[in-house]
Amino acid sequence: MNKLRIKKLGVLSFAKMQGVMGLVIGLLIGIIYGVIIILYSLLGASLVSGDARFAVGGGGVVIGIVAMAGFPIMYGIIGFIGGAIGALIYNVFAGFVGGVEIEVENVY
Repeated sequence: MNKLRIKKLGVLSFAKMQGVMGLVIGLLIGIIYGVIIILYSLLGASLVSGDARFAVGGGGVVIGIVAMAGFPIMYGIIGFIGGAIGALIYNVFAGFVGGVEIEVENVY
C-alpha cells in the first residue's frame, strides 16, 4: 500500500466538479418538484374544491416548468461557488496541517 497526500486542490477544477454535481442534483430535484407542482395545479384545486373550473389556468404549469429549469441552474451556480470556496479553504488549512492522506494500491 502506498500513501499519498493531497496537499493542494485545483480551485477551478474542484469548483467545476462541484458545479456539475450540483447541476445533476438540481435537475433531479427540479423534475420532482416541477411534476408535483404541475400535478397539484391541474388536479389539486379541483380535488380540494370539488369543482373542476378552479383547475383551469396555466400558472402552476408555468411555475413547474420554471422549477425544472431553475433548480439545475441555481444548484449548479451554488455548487460552483461553494466548490471554489471549499477548495480555497482546504488549501489554506492543508498548508498548516499537511493535507489529507489516502492509501492507494496498484491493481494488475
